[in-house]
Amino acid sequence: MKIDCAHQHILVTGGTRGIGAAITRTLVECGAYVVAHYNRNEESAQKLKKELGSSIHLIKADLSGAMEVARLFSETLDYFDGRLDGIVNNAGIALSSDIHKNAVDWTDDWLKTMDVNVNAVGLLCKRSVVQFQKQDTGGRIVNISSRAAFRGDTADYLAYATSKGAVVSLTKSIARAFGKQNIKAFTVAPGFVRTDMAQQFIDQYGEGFALDDIALTKLTEPEDISPTIAMLMSGLMDHATGTTIDINAASYVH
Repeated sequence: MKIDCAHQHILVTGGTRGIGAAITRTLVECGAYVVAHYNRNEESAQKLKKELGSSIHLIKADLSGAMEVARLFSETLDYFDGRLDGIVNNAGIALSSDIHKNAVDWTDDWLKTMDVNVNAVGLLCKRSVVQFQKQDTGGRIVNISSRAAFRGDTADYLAYATSKGAVVSLTKSIARAFGKQNIKAFTVAPGFVRTDMAQQFIDQYGEGFALDDIALTKLTEPEDISPTIAMLMSGLMDHATGTTIDINAASYVH
């Protein structure tokens, strides 16, 4: 069996680093054309562009602002000549915020997390659904959540866990509401994955803490996540619409 995403036009947010870069590579290997969104790390984005060539197009945007989110979507559609087959909402932030931090700074961390992890995802899903409704072929949405949505997280990451729970509810609602219009939506919920974003946690708690929390002998890598996203985008799992797929090395089993 071949995972075939040939000629699909797919937007991947946070698509040039970590899990997102692995998703972008795998989708391209399966035949897709990808708009890979990034924010700050120009070096990583250009490196991936050099590696994958004309199969990807880079768009820079700060997802903490609604206008930037709208621009990202509009520029993606323009690049794809008005057709979008799928979106992977992968971009996210995890800010460590001590509960005893002063209220203003803690609230700033909370709101920024919601802006990127929930509001941007919701806006991009809204725009995608409307676009899919215009197309005979519909479309697919994959939202990257986290095991934290189900088992919670440490005290410093209350906002992160809350935001990822919201993503799960959003995805289920889209799947139920728009399935008859050939629009499918899935959630993938990784556990701890070895990425640059996770390095802050490793530095804070130690790699042993993360390893002791899983059932396998090594930490999950981005390449352990990306094949599932390609499978979902291929259409081979359309009847799993609305589901959450756990990829967390049995650190949370439900």
